[in-house]
Amino acid sequence: MKCSVNVLYEDNHLLIVDKPAGLLTQPSGTSQPSLETKVKTFLKERDNKPGGVYLHAIHRLDKEVSGIVVFAKTQKALQRMQEALRNNACTKVYRAQVDSFPHEEEATLTHFLLKKSHRTSVVHPDTPGAKSATLQYKLVDNALEITLITGRYHQIRAQLAAIDCPIIGDSKYGSTTPYQPYAIALHHHRFVFPHPITKKLITIISEVE
Repeated sequence: MKCSVNVLYEDNHLLIVDKPAGLLTQPSGTSQPSLETKVKTFLKERDNKPGGVYLHAIHRLDKEVSGIVVFAKTQKALQRMQEALRNNACTKVYRAQVDSFPHEEEATLTHFLLKKSHRTSVVHPDTPGAKSATLQYKLVDNALEITLITGRYHQIRAQLAAIDCPIIGDSKYGSTTPYQPYAIALHHHRFVFPHPITKKLITIISEVE
């Protein structure tokens, strides 16, 4: 059976795909399958490449999260995309369904987060190791549309839980609403970025299923 991948965009420098929930973005050193390995297999089969394939994710989505993942097909593209992310030249927009809606339909949230093991907590600003995290949200079609200003580990999950609006299915952060197995109701919906070679602004959209 041939490997199937939902390709959203491709050129000589980038490959952008839709990640299903329940799949790691990159190999973890365990036997768990990953999107990166799957996409490499897809390219080798499609292009009849007997050797290795250069492919590197420029960002990660949590295993339970679905949506847009961007891969670099060259070292130059990887370096320039990572630089664009560091310089806040890219815009990441997520869609989330939550247990309960926030009091305000639109707001900016800033918290200080501390990562411990595989969980992130909202802590006092003076806590050693705490990092500032900011996002913007607005209510759209009975879901929250979230724009990340910073990119911290489990940031959206922890910040929404901190305002008593955990993401549906995210029992780790307090959700009591059942959802699909190995998934939470968080989807990377839109990604806007300058192309690493042409510098043209590109918008990628993945609709929530």
